[in-house]
Amino acid sequence: MAIYHMQAKVVSRGSGRSAVAASAYMSCSRMYNDYDGIQHDYTRKHGLIYQEVLLPPMASPEWKDREQLWNAVEAAEKTKDSRLAREFVVALPVELDKDSNISLLKDFIQKNFVDMGMCADFAIHDTDGHNPHAHILLTVRPLNENGTWQYKTEKEYLCIKNGEEKGFTATEFKAAQKDGWEKQYRYKVGKKKVYMTASVAQEKGYDRIDKHPKSSRYGRQNPISEQWNSDEQLCIWRANWADTVNEMLAHNQINASIDHRSFADQGITEQPTIHEGYIAQNMEKKGMIADRCEINRQIRADNQMLRELKAQVEKLAQAVKNSIPVIAETMETIRNHMIFTQYHLLHNEMQKEVIHDWMNHFNPILNKYNTVKKELKGMFGKYYDYHRRDIAANEVDYLNVEDPDVFSHRAWELEYQRKQEMRRNQPVRSKKRSHDMEL
Repeated sequence: MAIYHMQAKVVSRGSGRSAVAASAYMSCSRMYNDYDGIQHDYTRKHGLIYQEVLLPPMASPEWKDREQLWNAVEAAEKTKDSRLAREFVVALPVELDKDSNISLLKDFIQKNFVDMGMCADFAIHDTDGHNPHAHILLTVRPLNENGTWQYKTEKEYLCIKNGEEKGFTATEFKAAQKDGWEKQYRYKVGKKKVYMTASVAQEKGYDRIDKHPKSSRYGRQNPISEQWNSDEQLCIWRANWADTVNEMLAHNQINASIDHRSFADQGITEQPTIHEGYIAQNMEKKGMIADRCEINRQIRADNQMLRELKAQVEKLAQAVKNSIPVIAETMETIRNHMIFTQYHLLHNEMQKEVIHDWMNHFNPILNKYNTVKKELKGMFGKYYDYHRRDIAANEVDYLNVEDPDVFSHRAWELEYQRKQEMRRNQPVRSKKRSHDMEL
């Protein structure tokens, strides 16, 4: 599958490298370095698929020969820690064939490097048939229109005027001097060494101890070089490589894509693997354990564990999400029952109040009835029971127990006599309360 890989490095003498050696390695060729007199031979190296040198219009045509190109670069750099070249290593998509990868790479190099004024030396490698990648070697000095090298940095003099300090190049100082700007030199003031202008030192009679004027530490960087070396430009190149690859994949109707952003920027929590290289891979094939391969194995195991944990968390979250509607429905049902119960209790309370009010109206009538009943008992004594016939008849009618219209007075009278006879045969104590008995 297509993967994104772009590694940017600087070929510097300070790190013990040379541009000639780097070019010889990537092109699998033999090249002689005029700077140090070392011949670099990589003709026995395998895996070279394609190599070419691309030049801007102002570059010398002789530089199509990479040996002449990089020896010219080595000759232009004088210091022992000079930056000689910029190197990119990019992974090519395995889904594309050889011609597509060559076209893809040339298009990217031309638009992003050569058109900006760089000389580009590149080669495609694929040692095992499953890892196509390209090495791109770029010059770091801009070229003038006549094909000569520009400066990477220019000396900047820190001049002073009315107490204000400002930096000027040699060309700029010629115009600034007319406006009153002066260079600063070191003078001996007692036991100290102090920077001041020549005019001030002459007035005070100080002796100059250094002929070199005060300047900035690293000088003023070439604006073109400054742009090439910026982090912003590197981000642009990284994004452009991803866009170029994706366009080629889409052109070939391949359903794949790459992303130049880091895992963190993409929202991916997994740890990226490191580049193993063919040396580590060959060690693994021979049965040995390579540190870089071992690190990647641990990274893959950790990522697998992370994916499993994320899957479990996602499953738990989905279960919670699915249970929420059920919980909500249950709570809504309980709420409805609570509301119904509240209304029911409220209705019962209202009924209770209605009954209470009705009894308040009924009780006086009942009390009046009981009063009349007592008065009748007091006035007629034992004869009260006889006159209860009409009252009983009315009670039967009210209670709807028996129809009063068919009530037999003779039967009631015979029953009354029978009861009287029974009372006469009862003890005396019972006779005294006989008038209280009810039918």
